[in-house]
Amino acid sequence: MPDIPKAYEPKDVEQSRYKFWLDGGFFKPKIDPNKKPFTIIMPPPNVTGELHVGHALTAALEDIMTRWHRMKGDPSLWLPGVDHAGIATQVVVEKELAKEGLDRHEIGREKFIERTWAWANKSRSAITHQHERLGASCDWSRERFTLDDGPVKAVKTAFVRLYDKGLIYRGERIINWCPRCRTALSDLEVQSKDLVSNMWHMKYPYADGSGHITVATTRPETYLGDSAVAVNPEDRRYTSQVGKKVILPFIDREIPIIADEAIDREFGTGMVKVTPAHDPVDFDISQRHGLPVIHILNPDASMNDSAGPYAGMDRFEARKKIVEDFEKAGLMEKIEPYSHAIPHCFRCSTVIEPEVSKQWFVKIAPLAAPAIEAVRDGRIKIIPERFIKIYLNWMENIRDWCISRQLWWGHRIPVWYCHKCGEMTVAVDTPSKCGQCGSGEIEQDPDVLDTWFSSGLWPHSTLGWPDQTADLKYFYPTSVMETGYDILFFWVARMIMMGIEDAGDVPFRTVYLHGLIRDEKGEKMSKMKGNVLNPLTAIDQYGCDALRFALTTGTAPGNDLNMGQHRLEAGRNFANKLWNAGRFVLKALEAEPITKKAFAEAGTKGRKEIEDRWIVSRLNRLIGEVDALMGDFQFGEAEKEIHDFLWGEFCDWYIEVSKQRLGGKDSPIAVLVYVLETSLRLLHPFMPFITEELWQNLKQRLPVGTLDSPAIIVAPYPSANQKLLDVEAENQIENEIEIIRSIRNTRAEYKVDINKPVKAHAYVSTFSTSIALRSNIIGKLAKATIDIQPMEKRPSLNEKAVVLNLRNADVVIPLEGMVDIEAEKARLSKEMAVLEREIARLTQRLEDGQFTSKAPAAVIDKEKARLSEYTDKLARMKAELQQLA
Repeated sequence: MPDIPKAYEPKDVEQSRYKFWLDGGFFKPKIDPNKKPFTIIMPPPNVTGELHVGHALTAALEDIMTRWHRMKGDPSLWLPGVDHAGIATQVVVEKELAKEGLDRHEIGREKFIERTWAWANKSRSAITHQHERLGASCDWSRERFTLDDGPVKAVKTAFVRLYDKGLIYRGERIINWCPRCRTALSDLEVQSKDLVSNMWHMKYPYADGSGHITVATTRPETYLGDSAVAVNPEDRRYTSQVGKKVILPFIDREIPIIADEAIDREFGTGMVKVTPAHDPVDFDISQRHGLPVIHILNPDASMNDSAGPYAGMDRFEARKKIVEDFEKAGLMEKIEPYSHAIPHCFRCSTVIEPEVSKQWFVKIAPLAAPAIEAVRDGRIKIIPERFIKIYLNWMENIRDWCISRQLWWGHRIPVWYCHKCGEMTVAVDTPSKCGQCGSGEIEQDPDVLDTWFSSGLWPHSTLGWPDQTADLKYFYPTSVMETGYDILFFWVARMIMMGIEDAGDVPFRTVYLHGLIRDEKGEKMSKMKGNVLNPLTAIDQYGCDALRFALTTGTAPGNDLNMGQHRLEAGRNFANKLWNAGRFVLKALEAEPITKKAFAEAGTKGRKEIEDRWIVSRLNRLIGEVDALMGDFQFGEAEKEIHDFLWGEFCDWYIEVSKQRLGGKDSPIAVLVYVLETSLRLLHPFMPFITEELWQNLKQRLPVGTLDSPAIIVAPYPSANQKLLDVEAENQIENEIEIIRSIRNTRAEYKVDINKPVKAHAYVSTFSTSIALRSNIIGKLAKATIDIQPMEKRPSLNEKAVVLNLRNADVVIPLEGMVDIEAEKARLSKEMAVLEREIARLTQRLEDGQFTSKAPAAVIDKEKARLSEYTDKLARMKAELQQLA
C-alpha cells in the first residue's frame, strides 16, 4: 500500500483525480423518471479570452450545488457551454487584425468569420481546460456553443415565431450607436459615466431680424440637425414666441418655435433645441409635430453633408469649431461647467451617439408581463430577495428591445429581401426564392442578432428546443440559475421572458445571484490597476481547493467579496490542516486496523468515553445545520461551519485527546475513522480534490466493502442522526475545553516555558464525577497539575494567584512557582516606564496645533490609534502589577 505523503501537494493530486472522475463517468446523469433531477445550466463564458476570478466564483458555487445534489442521489446535470459574444469577440479579433495592419473590411466578411471561428475554437479549448482546473463536474458530453447547429436552429425558430406573432418588427427608432464598433447597442450595453463638461448657451436670431433667442445644450454640434426649438406650453415666458421662426447660424436653415409638454421648463433657458435624428425625446417630439429628421453624422461619427461647412470633420473637432464660430460672431451667450452622465460603449468605451436608424426590435411588453407574474407569484424565487424589487421595477418600465447589430460575427438575422418585389421572407430554413413573388433575386439581411437574444434562449436551447428531446422533457425547467447580480437585466430577465414564450414554462425555479469580486481594499479589479487575480495562477500557487475555499467560505448571496492573499493563505492552511489530520488517522489505522463492523458501530449510541460521544454528537449536529444551510442556499456559511468543526473541534481537540488512548483497550481509532470519513463527505462539494484523495486512501486501508461507493463524488451525502445527539457530553467537553484554553492563555501571557508545568485549581458549577476523573487528561492538554472540585468548595484566596472566571467554572492559578514574582514586577515596571514616556510624547504631539493643522488626516488617525493602544496596554499592565503586589 503506497505511503501517504507528508505534505499535501495539490499539483500531484488534481489532474489525476479529475481524470479519475471523467473516466468513471461520474459527471453524466442518467434520466430516471422516478427521481426529480437537479439541473443547472452554466452561464456561458465569452470566447474572448481566458476565465477571470469572477468565472471561478461562478464555477465554484455551481459545482458546490451540483456535487451536493449528486451525493444526495438526485440525477444532477450541470450543462457547460460558451457564448460567441458577438460584439466582444469581434472587437478582440479586429484588434488582432490591426496588429497585422489589416481591418475586417480589407479581408471581407467570409475571411473575417473564418478568423473569428479560429479564435473562438482556441478560446473554447482554453476555457474547458480552465474549468477542469477549477474542478468543475460538468457533463462535457452535453457541452454547447451558442453557434452550434442546435442553438442556431433555436434562435431562428424563436425569431420567426415572434415575427409571426407581430412581436418582432423593423422600424426607425432612436438607438444607441457606437461609432467605434459601428453597430447599434441595446440600452443595457451602454455605460453612463458622470463627467464634467460644459453647457453652451447659443443664440439663434429671429428670422424677421427682431432679435434672438437663447438655447442651452451639452452637444453644440447637434445644432446642425435641429428642425425646431420647443418650449413648454405652460411656460408663460414664451407664449408669444410660439409660431415664430429662427435662423440656424452658418447654415441658414429656418426652423419654427413650437410648444410641447415634453419640455422641462427648468432646463437651461426653458427653450430647447429639437434634434430628432440624435435624441430620443426630440425624435418623439418630431413624430408628434411632423418635423423633418435630419441626420448629421456618418457611421464613424464624422459630420456628413447635412453639416454644411463642417462636413467631414470628426464630431468633437466640429464641436470645437462651432463653438469658436459662435463666439466670433457674438452668438455664444455664455459657457458654464456642467456635470452630467455621458453614455459610453460597454465594450470599447467610445462615447455613444443617439441615432435614428432602421433596426429590428422586439415588442417587449407582451413578453415582460408573464415574466413579471412568474416572480410575483413565486414560481421563480430570487436570492437574495432584495433583488426582486429591482427586477420588477426594471421589467415594469422596460422599453422595446433593439436586437439587430451591424456586425459580422453572430447569428445572422433570418430575413431575406427581394430585389424584385421589395418584400421580405422570414424563415428558419434558408429560402431559395422570395416567399411573395417567387423571384430568386433575394439577399439576406446583413445584420446579426444581439448576443443576448441567443443567450436568452440558453436554458431551453441547450436541452434541444425546439425539438422535444428527452433532455428537454426531463431537465426543463431547470432548478437554479446562478449568476452575478450585475447581469440580472442583461440576461436573467430575458431568459425568463423567452423561456416562458418558447417552452411554455419558467426556465428555472431559483435565481441565485452572487456578488462581485473586489481586491483586498474593496476596489474593483482591473488590468489597469494591476489588482487582477488570475485563477490559474492562484491554483498553481495555492491549489484549487484553497482558491475555492477563499472564494466561497463565509460569503452570502448577493454580497461583494474582498479577495486577497490572506484568504488564499487561509484556504491553503485549512487544506494542510485537513491533510495532516487525515494522515494522522490513516497512519493510526495502519497500526491499528479495524473491522467493517467496528466502523459501522463507531457512529452509533453507547460509546463509553465521553469525548467519543461528544465528537459524534457535534458531528451529527453539524450535519443537520449544514443540511439546513445548503437547502437555504447559504453555502458560504455551511462551509464555514464545516471548517470550524474540523479545525477547532476535530483537529485541535478530539485528535489531541485521542492520542492519549490510541493502542489501548478503549482505542478511539474507529471513531477517528468514522468522523474523518463522514467529514470528508460533508466537505467534498466545497473542496473536492483533497477530500477525494483522502477518502480513497481511507478506502484502501479499510476492509473491502466498508466504503462501497467507487468514489466520494458519488458517495451519499451525510444525514444527521438525532439519536446520536448528546447534550450532556457536549456541555461537559465544552467546559473542559474552556478550562484548558484558559490555562494555556495564562501560560502564554506570563511567558511560561513550554516544558514547565503549572499548578491549577478548577471549581466547576456543574460538578460531576466524570469531569473530576478527567483531571489527568485535562492536565496533560493544559500542561498543568490540576484538581477539580465543586464550586461550593472554592476557598478564599490567601495567596497571589490568577483567577479566571469562566462561564461554568472558576480557574485559580497560583503565581508562586509559575513565575518569579520579583523578576516579573521588575519587567512590568520597566515596560510601563517606556509606555508612559511614549504616551506622554504622543499626547503632546496631538495637542500641538501646528502638527494637527499640517499633518495629513491619515497620519493623525494613526497617531491617535497608537495612543489608544498604548493607553489600553498600560492599564492592563497596571492590573497585572497590582495582582503581583
